[in-house]
Amino acid sequence: MKAISSSCIHHHLPVAHHRRTNQTFIIRGFQEVATLPKQQSASSRLSQSFSNLLRLHVDTPPRTDFQSSTGISLIDEKHSTPTCSPKEDISNKWSEIHGSCDWDNILDPLQPWLRREIVKYGEFAQATYDAFDFDSFSEYCGSCRYNQHKLFKELGLEKNGYMVSKYIYAMSHIDVPQWLERSHLLDTWSKDSNWMGYVAVSDDQESSRIGRRDIVVAWRGTVAPSEWYEDFQRKLEPVGHGEAKVEHGFLSIYTSKRESSRYNKSSASDQVMKEVTRLVQLYKQRGEQVSLTITGHSLGGALALLNAYEAATSLPGLPISVISFGAPRVGNIAFGDELHQLGVKTLRVVVKQDMVPRMPGLVFNERLQKFDDITGTLKWVYTHVGAELKLDVQSSPYLKRGFNLPGFHSLETYLHLIDGFHSKTSTFREGARRDIALVNKACDMLVDELRIPHAWYQFANKGLVRNAHGRWVKQVRDPEDIPSPARETHHQAFSVEMLATDEGLARTLC
Repeated sequence: MKAISSSCIHHHLPVAHHRRTNQTFIIRGFQEVATLPKQQSASSRLSQSFSNLLRLHVDTPPRTDFQSSTGISLIDEKHSTPTCSPKEDISNKWSEIHGSCDWDNILDPLQPWLRREIVKYGEFAQATYDAFDFDSFSEYCGSCRYNQHKLFKELGLEKNGYMVSKYIYAMSHIDVPQWLERSHLLDTWSKDSNWMGYVAVSDDQESSRIGRRDIVVAWRGTVAPSEWYEDFQRKLEPVGHGEAKVEHGFLSIYTSKRESSRYNKSSASDQVMKEVTRLVQLYKQRGEQVSLTITGHSLGGALALLNAYEAATSLPGLPISVISFGAPRVGNIAFGDELHQLGVKTLRVVVKQDMVPRMPGLVFNERLQKFDDITGTLKWVYTHVGAELKLDVQSSPYLKRGFNLPGFHSLETYLHLIDGFHSKTSTFREGARRDIALVNKACDMLVDELRIPHAWYQFANKGLVRNAHGRWVKQVRDPEDIPSPARETHHQAFSVEMLATDEGLARTLC
């Protein structure tokens, strides 16, 4: 793979240094007057031109009063409330959530029970970033920081009622510039594979609440989405047996394997399908209704579609839905048609100002279908599939206005906007409960009045600890968190026992 350049944008995960944008065209939130200098710098003019090209509206938001009628800060009021609403029984709504009616009439206005489920799956996707080791000075760079039994506990996701059953690793046989960080060290846990996500399954209590046994696959995204325009739109490659074609780079990550590697003797495709098939058979033998929900952000959303296509082909009759966030186009019109015929339901969550969902195919895309009578079906045109839930950065009074590509694309920005979305014609939802501070985990999107540091999410002392002699050294991982194919095989075998027995007792034993 190509070496990582110093310009790589790390906007999802803990960062050691995050340069603040110093561009004169950015208009800070809550300023009544913003005057642009007559002589703009070249970079400012270029950025403004790019903003115009993408039709991004940059202006000054109206002044917002953060004081409630009682004189108490609205932020302080939020700090004294839970970050999520109480769970409710949605067992009679699961087919609608799964897209049985293509989400007609429940996206605008957005139904509360659907909003909470979308956020749940978004948090599963966010976990693939929060647990990923991006430290280029770590010998475990590119791995998950925690073993599969600790993942949800460490990230505070136990409340969702799912258990991780398998980790997924991926590699690529082509040069994929900057899609992941590689260690500076020669002696590393893996020289070619990277942790790309996981498979999880709902426990008994959650399955009862949502009306079926839900198998989830969560895929991790890339760290430099701004480079996709150049690197991920050059070649469509056939998939399946028809005329469907998908982007070459995405397919390479999903299907590449090498016998000499530690983690990719089998491809990500083989790994995920083997585990999903096992879980489907396990629960169907127990007489349960089973569904497969695949989620991912950015590149992860593209991998989610490839995964859904394969699963629908291999497991006919299984309800399959994809809930993606900020995902690019993946394939041609025939690929979208085949997904529809296979019964895959896709809900794409996009932010109006985010440029990644516009690629590949910034110019030549599904809009050309209206000329089919003249041109015929264009096999080389990229197209989006499924229903779309479009969000707008300007709907939130807590977000800065200005040109901020990493901030627009950040999954935490997406989750904040979903939490506050009610309808296209209404203002930001007052009852939004999700912690606002999460937006600035790895970017600078919150208005300065909130006093939340930008890119605050990082490990204490950036991973250094004092040893017995008082010297600062790299922290040693717990042995159970060190990547090991043998250990993960053992953990998976143990997970089979956990899932096949009484889950409450199994969690107690763990």
